[in-house]
Parts: sequence; structure tokens; C-alpha cells
Amino acid sequence: MDIVEVETEAAAGVGAARTSPAGEWEREPHPSDSLRTFGAVVQALREHAGLSREGLAAIVQYSKHTVESVELGRRMPDEGFVERAEEALGNTGALRRAARFLTRGEAGLAAWFRRWARLEREAVSLCTYECRLVPGLLQSERYARALFENRIPLLTDEQLEAQVGARMERQRMLHERPTVPFHFIVEEAVLRRRLGGAEVWREQLNHVLEHTLPRNVTLQIMPLEAEYHSCMDGPLRLLETPEGRRLAYSEGQESGRLIGDSKEVRVLQQRYDTLRSQALHPKDSRALLERLRGEV
Repeated sequence: MDIVEVETEAAAGVGAARTSPAGEWEREPHPSDSLRTFGAVVQALREHAGLSREGLAAIVQYSKHTVESVELGRRMPDEGFVERAEEALGNTGALRRAARFLTRGEAGLAAWFRRWARLEREAVSLCTYECRLVPGLLQSERYARALFENRIPLLTDEQLEAQVGARMERQRMLHERPTVPFHFIVEEAVLRRRLGGAEVWREQLNHVLEHTLPRNVTLQIMPLEAEYHSCMDGPLRLLETPEGRRLAYSEGQESGRLIGDSKEVRVLQQRYDTLRSQALHPKDSRALLERLRGEV
């Protein structure tokens, strides 16, 4: 089994490291203690009230599946669920207080991506190369919805909403961390693909133009006619932790890999740095986006 050096979940972003099987990073992590505890409280109050899951679901106007997922610690309850469940289960204030300590940002994220998402939130710089789709941090809501509607096997309505919600929540980093450099390189072909139709596509181009205006966000487009390309092996993400450690992440079909080995990360960083010199200048990239927008 391949061994990669990775940061422990508890110490992600703080410099502590250990050696762990690569497969450990691909399996579904256990629900967080806060979600499990909240779910146990909901279940205990529900049973004390003599309600079944179906009965509580009818009162709070959520599905039985949602109630079950919350009770098992698999789903982050939204504010509406907390308020309605609080009122339905005695109005003791226990659920409102417990909800304050819930860990956000996990529901709706692929299992293999969650650790990287946590590292992103603490990174002091983030670099992304994409050749398949618009990077998640730059997706409009309608574009993201079109992506998840095309997912095979089909997602349930609840799964789709959780995926879209998690993606939109993750994008808050761009606004909340104005001093962190975010750099994106995206293939021109990705930005030409009219996923979701012409209206969604135009909205997505506007979204990219708007969200790459801040000084800390840079977009470069890799043109179709480029004769040289250093990242032909696929999409790539790189970040630097507050302690100066560099990590990488690569993703494929139903899998993702967090890379902590310094030699491997160094090679990937060299590839990305070379690609920056091969891609269009940011100003030329914006000009190309505006021309594409005019083609609708």
C-alpha cells in the first residue's frame, strides 16, 4: 500500500505530521462529535415526547430522511430545522444552545475532499489548476446546480441541495480572507462549455469576472492554441499552511489524494509555476472572458 505523509485531522494546518496509508484519506470520516452529540439530543427529546421520526418530520416540515440523518450525526441541521425542532420538542433551549457548537462546512462535501477543505480555510495561499470544470470557488449557484444535476448516479433532491449549499458556503473564503492570495489557472475549453445552457453559461462568465476582481484573486486562462503545457496529467491544487508547509491535492473519478511528501509537492509546484508562465496574462485572460461573454 502506498504511504504518503499527511497532516493529522486534529493538527491540520498547524505543522504536525504523521505517516498514514493513502486510503485513510479516501474513506468517509466519522461524523464530528458535535454533530453526533446534537443528533443524540434530538433523538432523546423526540423519544421523550413520544414521537416517531415520521411524526417529528411532519411537525418540522422536513423529510424523515433528514430527521434520521440529523439524529445519526450525518447532516448539519439548518436554522429552520433547529428552530422547529426546538418548538416541537419542549422549547427547553437545549437544541438552540447545542447548535452553536456544531462544526460547519462538512455536509455536502465529498468524503475524499473534506480534509483538503479544512486545510483551505487556514491556508495562507491557494493555487488551483482546472481542466474539467470551473473551480468550485468560482462557480455560480446555477452552474453548480447544473453540475450536480448531471451527476451519475442521480442525486436525491436533498443530496443536491446539500451539495450546492456546501459549495456556496465554501466560496465565502474569497470574501472573508481578502489578504490571502487565491490563484486560478483554467483551461479555455472549460470556459467555453455551455453547461446548463446559454443563460447559465453567461451568468457563470459574469460570476468569474466579478469574483476575480479583488486584488488577492488572480485568474489566468490556458488558451486552446497553447503549444506548451506543463500540467497535462490533470487538475491540481496547492496550498501553503500558516507554518510554511506546502501541500498538494489531486482528484479523479470518485477519489481524491492529499499529498504531503515534500519531494512530490516540489515537483507539482514546479509544474504549476511553469504553467503560470504558459497561460495568458491576467489582463488578457479577463479580455478573453469578456469576448466569450459577448458570443452569447
